[in-house]
Amino acid sequence: MKNKIEKCINCKLCTKNCDFLEKYNMDLSDFSKKEDLAYNCFLCGKCREVCPKDIDGKAIAIDMRQKKVAQGNKKLIDKNYNMLLREKNPYIFANYKNSNKKSVLFPGCNFISFYPKTSKALINTFIKYDIGVIFDCCQKPIDELGLKEDANKNLQRLRDTISKENIEEIIVVCPNCYYFLGEKLDIKIVTIYEKLKELNMGEKIKDTCLPLYYPCPDRKEKLFFKTITPFIEGEIKDSFKDTQCCGLGGCAATKEKDIAENMAKSVSLVGEKELFTYCASCVGNFRRKGFKNSYHLLSLILNVDEEIPLGIKSLMNRALFKFK
Repeated sequence: MKNKIEKCINCKLCTKNCDFLEKYNMDLSDFSKKEDLAYNCFLCGKCREVCPKDIDGKAIAIDMRQKKVAQGNKKLIDKNYNMLLREKNPYIFANYKNSNKKSVLFPGCNFISFYPKTSKALINTFIKYDIGVIFDCCQKPIDELGLKEDANKNLQRLRDTISKENIEEIIVVCPNCYYFLGEKLDIKIVTIYEKLKELNMGEKIKDTCLPLYYPCPDRKEKLFFKTITPFIEGEIKDSFKDTQCCGLGGCAATKEKDIAENMAKSVSLVGEKELFTYCASCVGNFRRKGFKNSYHLLSLILNVDEEIPLGIKSLMNRALFKFK
């Protein structure tokens, strides 16, 4: 990372495109020296998109976070993350009892929280195709807190199951899971949309125009989104390209509440009446912050009418799937 930072030409493009860097009047070179702000970065990747030298603020932040964990005797000394750690390190709602299939659905944490009806419909339909299901956290949140060893240790449960049950394919719903597990697991990983197309399931979205919000992990390459396009007939509008993040990235909202709030509310200022995306966390946060006409493409494709639960009910939904 040091060699990358040395290439910085201090053009300030990163500062102009990042609310976090702008707040502290610094560029990525300055940020690399501010370990006290390691957990204030949203890890959204916007800075790398605009950097002419391909410097990655996300990598800088994670490197500093890992150093802090090392200094804390491999523990995170910050009470702000205690609730997250209690739930996900390891994931207390894990459920592997229906994992003994060649192909398994991996819905992740937040989709089942906000879309329980859609999740149940998927699971029940997939039973007919002899597709199993695993409820677990991909461990990206734990890894991004700098707890790399913990995340890897927790992922071993999934690796062991893959080996024991001779699983050949994992079907992911979440773009975060898609990219993170793609780097961590030696197995075929497909998106839910690829599987729906293969099984000739789902309906096409025929809206004339779809104002689309691309989630942070998929914003640059759009590999995940490319698997959704067979289900979209209308025009896709990149209406929210100036929205940096939904406000939940990098667990930074704990440190930067005002920035996180403004990020989430910024989609309401674009002028669109609706927002479509394919990340449950994004939909949940946009709705919490007032943009009620935010929709997940998967529910529309599966034609499931779902009332999005916010607050404690979403956590309860996660817990319920532990016993499915």
